[in-house]
Amino acid sequence: MLPHIIKLIQIVAVLGTLSSIGYYLMCLLSAAKFLRERKTWIAGRSGETTPPISILKPLKGTDPEMYESLSSHCLQDYPEYEIIFGVKDTNDPATQIVARLKAEFPQRFIRLVVCPENLGANTKVSNLAQMLPGARYEFLIVNDSDIRVEPDYLRRVITPLADPKIGMVTCLYRGVPARTLGSRLESLGISTDFSAGVLVARQVEGGIRFGLGSTLAFRRHDLEAIGGFQSIVDYLADDYEIGRRIAARGLEVKLSETVVETFVPPYSVREFLLHQLRWARSVRDSRPWGYVGLGLTFGLIWGLLALVSAHAAVWTWTLLTATLAMRMTVAIVVGLWVLRDRHVLCLLWLIPFRDLIAALLWIASFTGHTVAWRGVAFRLKDGKLARISS
Repeated sequence: MLPHIIKLIQIVAVLGTLSSIGYYLMCLLSAAKFLRERKTWIAGRSGETTPPISILKPLKGTDPEMYESLSSHCLQDYPEYEIIFGVKDTNDPATQIVARLKAEFPQRFIRLVVCPENLGANTKVSNLAQMLPGARYEFLIVNDSDIRVEPDYLRRVITPLADPKIGMVTCLYRGVPARTLGSRLESLGISTDFSAGVLVARQVEGGIRFGLGSTLAFRRHDLEAIGGFQSIVDYLADDYEIGRRIAARGLEVKLSETVVETFVPPYSVREFLLHQLRWARSVRDSRPWGYVGLGLTFGLIWGLLALVSAHAAVWTWTLLTATLAMRMTVAIVVGLWVLRDRHVLCLLWLIPFRDLIAALLWIASFTGHTVAWRGVAFRLKDGKLARISS
């Protein structure tokens, strides 16, 4: 009986490894398509449009390099825009950074809105709902407080919205790690795994049907048509939900050719694991079938399982070596060429360790429905958060 079980495990492991190699090939093809489109965009920049824009940035506490990230939005080569910051209370330390920005960039229209009401479980979206009435313009951009952008960012993300068929523009992002192991693992996952998955989803589905918190650019009337911020105030993955709802109206969600930067907090390994588990359960709830399919992308894990179950036969070493080569190629092409992440090469040696953790977290994500967010425990159901009473 045992030899039959081992043989079955071996067959499954080999099939899993081959499916992963196929997935890695799709990653490379998707990355090549994105790079070709970026070249085309650069050649055709004369078609830019510059409507006035309201940038909405909800804040809570401070993040690494936060002042530099926020100030990059004040240095835009763009004719007319405003930046509206939102905090829950005036004692938030982020208010001091906003005051500094207002003093150092008097030529910019910068406002701070205090958002005292609790409209739902997602404080960020609750703040956005209270910030929106103060926005003056039809075109809106929402992004996270730790996002740093280039001076032509606004031009690049808003131009596609001149096409009425496009309802949202979103951006890939690269992570800048702190010195801790947890931060480096997080950054590595963003640049070599998560972003590759976004590109594959775009290729397979003929476009993406979700947004990324790094950038959500859309029209105010399209936001109102999906129920406004109030309608998603209890959702954990608010960026995903806005994009999904806009796509459901028959509008295209476009992945911009520009890439922004996020500064990863100095996570301990435990904090990294909790953050990844929350993200995994959020994706599981938002895209259940796609998330199940992730199990077929852990090539190094399947390759090692094939090696062990076949008693280290020569052919399994060949299979594992080919899988490792493909995985590293994806990391370099997506991380270095697409995202221009200068940290990737230094962190490549961590990929087997990071992929093992990702596989274990994928399994763990199916074992419960609770997530920890900003020190508070929530139950996650159908993408919505319900606070667990202590």
